[in-house]
Amino acid sequence: QVQLVESGGGLVQAGGSLRLSCAASGRTISNYNMGWFRQAPGKEREFVAVISWSTSGTYYKDSVKGRFTISRDNAKNTVYLQMSSLKPEDTAVYYCAKQAPYVGGLSTRADQYDYWGQGTQVTVSS
Repeated sequence: QVQLVESGGGLVQAGGSLRLSCAASGRTISNYNMGWFRQAPGKEREFVAVISWSTSGTYYKDSVKGRFTISRDNAKNTVYLQMSSLKPEDTAVYYCAKQAPYVGGLSTRADQYDYWGQGTQVTVSS
């Protein structure tokens, strides 16, 4: 079992920055790809970013490329999402998730992640 707890969300003005953290417990996540997803009110959960277990590979949703950076510290069992130049359309609940071990490559599909955190709210005001 893996427990994931996100933190770092909040209210920020457009153009501002936030750093989300996802702390894992129960077992190490160092052998697994980890992703960030988000869900805005009335919308489906969508992929944001994913990082490989070795940190050598990352992939981003087009609309966040150049603004968001995913990283991880395997020694701390923690994954991060640095968000800059935030826009009102980035407002959502942000979730971190562990990619299922049977899935190859860097997945953008929510159904290929087997453990999820409870989410942290990010609100960007215009």
